[in-house]
Amino acid sequence: MRNLGVINLIVLAITNLATGHYLFADLIVNNTVTTDWQYVRITANHYSNGPVTDVTSQPIRCYELDSTAAGQSGIATVAAGSTVGFKASNTMGHPGYFSAYMTPASPAANSNSAGLGKTWFKIWEWAPRWTASTGLIFDSVNIDRFNFTIPKSTPNGQYLLRGEQIALHLSGTANGAQFYIGCAQINIVGGGQGAPSPTVSFPGAYSATDPGILLNIYALPSGYSGYKAPGPAVWKG
Repeated sequence: MRNLGVINLIVLAITNLATGHYLFADLIVNNTVTTDWQYVRITANHYSNGPVTDVTSQPIRCYELDSTAAGQSGIATVAAGSTVGFKASNTMGHPGYFSAYMTPASPAANSNSAGLGKTWFKIWEWAPRWTASTGLIFDSVNIDRFNFTIPKSTPNGQYLLRGEQIALHLSGTANGAQFYIGCAQINIVGGGQGAPSPTVSFPGAYSATDPGILLNIYALPSGYSGYKAPGPAVWKG
């Protein structure tokens, strides 16, 4: 007999297929929501709200509209240890996995050269819970923002801050997972002497067949024991 968790997921997927997508235009700093694209690089989906689906493509990094996006946005000053986040343009009705990455930005956060190498490190994640009796439980469904903390020992300097949701409602087939991405330009002050690791590149951090990306959430594989997040481990700082 199909458990209640699976039934709820199916109902949720049907309900939300028509609710539209979303984007992350607004950086949040200490509970203050900034204006659209003030500090976030304008994304290619700023009209369509559509996701990235190819993890090997260049848009998986920051999904910028074009080469002018970096220069059009400002650089927010953020103290290490602060609470930051992203506000979505719509209620996020799709079940999924959230994460946040940072990369040192050289020569500056508003440079097109920032974040091109194997320099990204994960600072936060929010994965679905799982039990054998309930299946996957997505506590993040129907939120309109997500918040997390900049590690206190993050060194001072300019960074790109990448917020992401991997929506899993269609992830049972290759390239079915949907990636919603925003990259904010920030300058960290009051930081420490931490050494962020491990580091990855975008593209490069994910494979289309990673078990947290290619996953039928409505019919979990035999022996399933919980969600396996893609990408590196979280740096705690």
